[in-house]
Amino acid sequence: MKLNKLGKSDLLVSAYCLGTMTFGETTEQEDAHQQINEALEHGINFIDTAEMYPTCPIKKETTGKTEEIIGNWISKNQNKRSDIILATKVVGNGFKFIREGGPINKKTIKLALEESLKKLKTNYIDLYQLHWPNRGSYHFRAYWNYNPIKQDEEEITEEVFSIVETLYSLKKEGLIREFGLSNETCWGTSKYVAEVKKFKGLNIASIQNEYSLLCRLFDNDFNELSLNENIPLLAYSPLARGLLTGKYIGKKIPKGSRLSRDDKIRRIVNENSDLAVRAYFDLAQEHNLDPVHMALSFCRERPFMGSVIFGATNIVQLRKILKGIDIRLTDETKNDIQKIYKKYPLTF
Repeated sequence: MKLNKLGKSDLLVSAYCLGTMTFGETTEQEDAHQQINEALEHGINFIDTAEMYPTCPIKKETTGKTEEIIGNWISKNQNKRSDIILATKVVGNGFKFIREGGPINKKTIKLALEESLKKLKTNYIDLYQLHWPNRGSYHFRAYWNYNPIKQDEEEITEEVFSIVETLYSLKKEGLIREFGLSNETCWGTSKYVAEVKKFKGLNIASIQNEYSLLCRLFDNDFNELSLNENIPLLAYSPLARGLLTGKYIGKKIPKGSRLSRDDKIRRIVNENSDLAVRAYFDLAQEHNLDPVHMALSFCRERPFMGSVIFGATNIVQLRKILKGIDIRLTDETKNDIQKIYKKYPLTF
């Protein structure tokens, strides 16, 4: 698989990334380790996790299990540590199960990284990401009621500078190789762009935001910043939390599915999402494509894409995804996708 250079960093990552937020909840350790092995065999060298995982749903008693499972794999495969690009994240304000929901700052970054290194059984993180900004953002389907407030310019600049300075010192220590943002806005990213320039050899390697056929907010405005500042997107939820597989068509919620376990995201299934998914599902069949492969390939081929993060509850789902990782969409398929997008631009 072709490797992509993440922005101005030295990281070379596969076009697809193995997401792990089900590891330790619906995905047992044996299955998780098998997924890592088979992903590597297919040229996927990129693994994304977070200190708060697993999710679906989020529970205090399972928080941190995902990193532990990945760490157990690393412990058994020390000779393969350099073969993978390992990404994790420090949580932002409001996550009550970790450090009582405190903000990202110099102290919490160091505490979080220390714990992640311990759980992951490694002495460095390739890509260390800020899970979401302290001030909040429109992500996690909060855009309908998103109300940005006037920020104190001096206060924000001081906060960002302190965070960047901390990350720079951790990079110099060899504890992280690069850092990235996640669930950020254009404005927030621009603040980091300005502060990073004060530190020689430090760059924003990537921005991890939601992106799929059903959620293309990144296409408007953020894409310009991404391309011109060379901060590629790491797309999460490229299958729109499973909607684009077609299994929820008709507002069905199959037993054991993600939506059956997490009440908070059930609202993404509605009349409009159902119509959009049906249209994409029919289009895939018309072009002799698996709807999963079409959805992932569409994301992969976007000009600002660094890597597409997909997750699989079990090895069977992973193998299905792996069968389509080399698929490329024709211009006709892309044009037909645009027609559907114009009809159903944002459904949840």
